[in-house]
Amino acid sequence: MRAIQLRSFPQRQKGVILFIALIVLVAMTLAGIGMVRSFDTGNAAAGNLGFKQMSLNSGEAGIQVAYQWLVAQAGTPNLINSNPAQGYFSSRPVTEPDWGSSSAWTNAVVLNAGAADAAGNVVSYVIHRMCTLPNTAYNGTNAAMVQNQCAMAAPTAAGAGGSMGVGNYSFSGAPQVYYRITARSVGPRNTASYIQAMVALSN
Repeated sequence: MRAIQLRSFPQRQKGVILFIALIVLVAMTLAGIGMVRSFDTGNAAAGNLGFKQMSLNSGEAGIQVAYQWLVAQAGTPNLINSNPAQGYFSSRPVTEPDWGSSSAWTNAVVLNAGAADAAGNVVSYVIHRMCTLPNTAYNGTNAAMVQNQCAMAAPTAAGAGGSMGVGNYSFSGAPQVYYRITARSVGPRNTASYIQAMVALSN
């Protein structure tokens, strides 16, 4: 009897494993891209915070320079009249300036003749005497006999009384007028910081 050989044909591969592998590969690629972007964003944020901190430090240097100028003028008539060349105005603005606008810094003093400091920041400042009338003594009146009103601090102590004011407080020191210093620091990556400080000085 003749033996009959049966040939077996291979089954068709359906490619399910290949499809799953492709999905896993795409997911891993997207995860890798996400990690790279997250790393770049973190570096950029850290860099921006660093630039912001350096900008604030430079702005504080502007406050210090303006303060030294005020101290040098304290007790002299120089603080009665405005001096735009020194960034000084003897009255407060009628309306608060938009400090983000370049027009608010037209008469500002720019440190280092406009050259950037070691951190790459350009610093400028303006000073306002916190009074209602310009070019008028803190306790004076203008030509229209309007009384100048200034934000002031006056050290007082309990007085023993006298012909000028029985039972009232008497000044224990010279009245102090408040001055506002506003500094701006502009640095790399369009970083801009604005700092204000109030200073009380005797007149």
